[in-house]
Amino acid sequence: MTSSRYSDILHRIEVGLDAARTVFARFTPGAIEAEYKIGHDPVTEADRTVDTVLRQSLLRDNEGWLSEESVDEPSRLSKSRVWVVDPLDGTREFVAGIPEFCVSIGFVEEGRPVAGGVCNPATGEIVIGAVDCGVVYNGKPAQISRRNSLKGAVILASRSEVKRGEWQEFSRGEFQIRPMGSVAYKLALVAAGLADVTFTLTPKHVWDVVAGAALVESAGGFVETLDRARLSANRRDPLLSGLIASGPGLKEELLKLVEPHLGAAARL
Repeated sequence: MTSSRYSDILHRIEVGLDAARTVFARFTPGAIEAEYKIGHDPVTEADRTVDTVLRQSLLRDNEGWLSEESVDEPSRLSKSRVWVVDPLDGTREFVAGIPEFCVSIGFVEEGRPVAGGVCNPATGEIVIGAVDCGVVYNGKPAQISRRNSLKGAVILASRSEVKRGEWQEFSRGEFQIRPMGSVAYKLALVAAGLADVTFTLTPKHVWDVVAGAALVESAGGFVETLDRARLSANRRDPLLSGLIASGPGLKEELLKLVEPHLGAAARL
């Protein structure tokens, strides 16, 4: 990826993911104490420690910073280049010992996600990419799904949404629904061609999805919010409507599948 105009950014992402993996080596998934933030979201010492090492590894002068585990700095809104990170996406899975959590690093330029890296420390999987050079999975070039029909497709679903019954309406489709934690991890797997589709019908914060969205777009895939808008990644309000992502050949069929939910946030 040295030919990318984002080669320095990609190098920093690799360094950041490496530093995060070193931190995670000190913890045992399933055997760690968690505190609970407002809204009942868990947070652990790992979340906070990884946040610190990522900021040290990634941030340079004149760049903005937005992280789930940092106090939001409004100055980022005036920056053209911004890091958007989730030090530990899938904290519930991490606390439960389910190997579906990840470190998520996204890089935004003029509001657009242009580079990203996602690492699952439990499985050793790393997906890195930028919009001008494609993606690599564990160091090898990867290609997004070229499937052009949802029949037989693998769709990664939020385990929490499935448990709440929100995917019941899709249960009779001619595709496989695979519940999984961490939206960033799901997006990374779609970008690497290891699944065909993922979508979430509930609001997400930009730090949940920016890195994964950058990877899907870097791989030539399709990403939109439920508002039918391109993802704007450096917003004053970091909460987004749900997100849909797939290989390019599935766009129209996927939009038809989720049509009743499109524009839902705009009508609220």
